[in-house]
Amino acid sequence: MKLGSVWLAVIFSLKSAFKTFSRNKARSFLTTLGIIIGVAAVIATTAIGQGASNAIQETINSMGSNMLVILSGTSTHGGVKLGFSSTPTLTLSDAYAIRKEKAVKTTTADIGIGEQVIWRGNNWFTTIMGSNSTFPSIRDWPVGEGAFFTHSQISNASNVAVIGKTSAKELFGLINPLGHIILIHNIPFKIIGVLSRKGFNAFGQDQDDIVIIPITTMMIKIAGTTWVRSILVSAKSAKETVTAQAEITRLLRRRHHIRKGQADDFFIRNLTEIASAANQSTSTFTILLASIATISLLVGGIGIMNIMLVSVTERTKEIGIRMAVGARKRDILQQFLIEAAVLSLFGGIIGIFIGFGISYLISILSPLKTVVTIIPVIVSIIFSICVGIFFGFYPAYKASRMNPVEALRYE
Repeated sequence: MKLGSVWLAVIFSLKSAFKTFSRNKARSFLTTLGIIIGVAAVIATTAIGQGASNAIQETINSMGSNMLVILSGTSTHGGVKLGFSSTPTLTLSDAYAIRKEKAVKTTTADIGIGEQVIWRGNNWFTTIMGSNSTFPSIRDWPVGEGAFFTHSQISNASNVAVIGKTSAKELFGLINPLGHIILIHNIPFKIIGVLSRKGFNAFGQDQDDIVIIPITTMMIKIAGTTWVRSILVSAKSAKETVTAQAEITRLLRRRHHIRKGQADDFFIRNLTEIASAANQSTSTFTILLASIATISLLVGGIGIMNIMLVSVTERTKEIGIRMAVGARKRDILQQFLIEAAVLSLFGGIIGIFIGFGISYLISILSPLKTVVTIIPVIVSIIFSICVGIFFGFYPAYKASRMNPVEALRYE
């Protein structure tokens, strides 16, 4: 019976709250404006942060799984450092030796240059990439049509090529490129495969604008070099990337005869660590924006407190009548607390819908695809209710402490 009485009191308080709000729609809406803006901002900023984090992860994943990138050394001319890959220090045999390390799954060496490609009367400037037969697996980039070149074709420095979707479209249009001969550096190459579509990376680079040939063919017939620009390494798991990096460092220092205390003539980038650092920066930025947005929630809470104080003053006689017919102080306190919580929750729900709308518009109008998750929505609802209860407590307490006689006399 006691529990039933509590529920009846709650239901009465809710009905009273909705009745009060319906009488003052405009005032109630303006009161919740701070809550609406704050919640909408929190939803939108967290959606932007999650979308940015996903974009970073997609970019890293597009390069391959559990990736390490080894770049050749730097050089200095006239006191000017030219950056990594300016000095040839990596060889094809380095890539094969690295493949034998315990934490390493596979490797591929590559050399990339920009070159004009010709097919009959058409031509297209694209990236020519010399690589190994392990390229599709390490880059997680399967062949869509035809086949990738084999190890024997690499050993024989064969004139075969695998073309990306963009390059194929620009050169061949609607014609299937398989089996056709293209000219690269005035050397004929037979297209044996077409890569599946990879799309743009986060930096706006079209990854499908590429032609891949055996690395030996690139080194001997086009680039005229015995060095490779970089080596891509796929570790056996994300956790083993650090172990693989340490193993590779020891191996290359030994192979390149680098003495203790001397600087490495190569540089290793751990894409897993880069992704983690980028995600951490994005998370920090998102938290900062969300924290700023919570100021609007606090401002909204102050607005609720002010309007509830006005409401208490306006309804002084009503409070006196309720007390006269038996309402206890805690009943009055509960009534006004529920009204404040409902008012704040109402603003929070509107803010959630507006936040969804802003996130959707950002996805349409910008390259970033925002992602709204359930956790910010739940947190926003709970926080809205808490703000209403916190800022509504003083007006509710003031109402519950009224003298019934004085309240009945109030005009």
